[in-house]
Amino acid sequence: MNKKYFMSIAIAAALTIGSLPTLANPASAHSSVDDLKKKQDEVSSKKDQINGEINEKKSEINANINKQQDIKAKIAEFDAKIRDTESKIAEKAKEIEQTTAEIEKLKVEIKELEDKIKERNELLKERARAIQEKGGSANYLDVLLGADSFGDFINRMTAVNTIVSADKKIMDEQKRDQEKLEKKKEEVESKLAQLENDKASLETLKKDLNSEKAQKAELFKQLEKQQASLEKEKVNLEKESSELAKMEQQIGGEIQAEQARLAELARQRELEKKRQAEAAAAAAKQASASSSGGSASASAAVTTPVSSGTWTRPASGSITTEYGWDVLNGESRYHYGTDIAAGGSVPIVAAADGYVIKSHYSSSYGNVVYITHSINGKTFTTVYAHMSSSLVGTGTPVDKGQRIGYMGNTGYSFGQHLHFELHAGSWNASKSNSVNPRRYINF
Repeated sequence: MNKKYFMSIAIAAALTIGSLPTLANPASAHSSVDDLKKKQDEVSSKKDQINGEINEKKSEINANINKQQDIKAKIAEFDAKIRDTESKIAEKAKEIEQTTAEIEKLKVEIKELEDKIKERNELLKERARAIQEKGGSANYLDVLLGADSFGDFINRMTAVNTIVSADKKIMDEQKRDQEKLEKKKEEVESKLAQLENDKASLETLKKDLNSEKAQKAELFKQLEKQQASLEKEKVNLEKESSELAKMEQQIGGEIQAEQARLAELARQRELEKKRQAEAAAAAAKQASASSSGGSASASAAVTTPVSSGTWTRPASGSITTEYGWDVLNGESRYHYGTDIAAGGSVPIVAAADGYVIKSHYSSSYGNVVYITHSINGKTFTTVYAHMSSSLVGTGTPVDKGQRIGYMGNTGYSFGQHLHFELHAGSWNASKSNSVNPRRYINF
C-alpha cells in the first residue's frame, strides 16, 4: 500500500470523527425522555382530576349524611307528635265513653221525666175535661154564689183558689220539665258531637303525621341508597387515583432508566469516537511510515460518498441482485434485499441516523449489523450482511454515513458483496415488513 492510500484513510477518518455530534440524532435520543415526561404529566394531571372528584364525592357524602340527620330529627318530631296525638285521641275516647255513660244515665232520667210529663198530661187532660163538662169558670161562680154564709163563701173562695193554683203549678212544672229535658238533650248531644269531631280531627292529624313520617322514611331510605352509591364511587376513584400514582411512579422510574440508558449511549459514543480517532491516527502513522505501494493497492481503496437527505447509499459498488424474485443456483427465490458488490476494502456506512440493535455473527448473514431508525414518527430497520468485520456493537448510536464495517464474504455468500435490507417497521424472520430499498435510497 502506498502513502497516498493511507493518507486518504486518515483524512476520511478524521473528517468522520469531526462531524460526529455528542449523541447521534440528539432530537430522537431525547424524544423518548420527553415523551415519558409528557406521559407522566398527563398521568399526574389525570390523578389531580381524580383527586378533585374524590373531594367532591366526600362533600356529597357529608351533605348526604347531614340530610339524613335532619330527616332523622324530623322523623323523631313526627314520632313525638304522633304519640301526643294518640294520647289526645285516647283522652277523647275516654271522654266520649264518659259522655256516652252520661247519655245512658240521662236516658233513664229522660224516661222518668217523660213518664212524669205523661202523667201530668193525663191529669191536665182530666182537669180540662172536668172544666169542660162543668162549664169552666162559670162553674166556679156557682160554687161561690151557692155559699150559705160569708164564712162559707170565704171557704169556697179559698178552695177555688187552691184548685186554680194547683192547676197552674202543674202547668208550670210541665213547662219547666219540658224545657229542662230539651236543654239537657241539646247539651249532651252537642258535647257528644263535639267530642266525635275532635276525635275525628285527631284521627286525621294522626293519619297525616303517619303519611309525612312515611315520606320522610322513604326519603331517608333513598339517601342511604345514594350514600352507598357515593361511597362505592369514591372507593373506585380512590382505586383509580392509587393506580395513577403507581403509574406516575413507574414512569418516573422509566425516565430515570431512559436517562441512564442515554448516558450510557453517550459514553459508548465517546468510546466509539475515541476508538475511531485512534484508528485514524494509526492509519495516518502507517501512511507516513510507508513510502511506496503498488498500483493494485491504490486501486483497492474505495470510498462511499454520503448523499444529502434522510437516507444515503450504504456502500459503493455495482448492484448485482435487485429486490424481488430472482434465480439462485437454478432455483427461483424471493430476494428480500439489494446486493452491492465491489472489490478491495469497501467501507459500509449507516444508511440513516439510528441505533445498532444487534451486531453479531450469523451462519446465514455472516457478520451482520441491524440498525433501527426513527424517521418522521415511523420506525425503520436496516440490515447489513456478509461483512468481513463490524466496527459497531449492539446499543451504539450511529449517524447517517458513519462507517459501521467492511464489505466481505462471510456466512451464506458467494463472493464479496453487501446484502442490504430495508424494513418499514421491525425486522422479523418472515421479513413481512421488508420493502424495496430503492423506494427510499437512490442507488
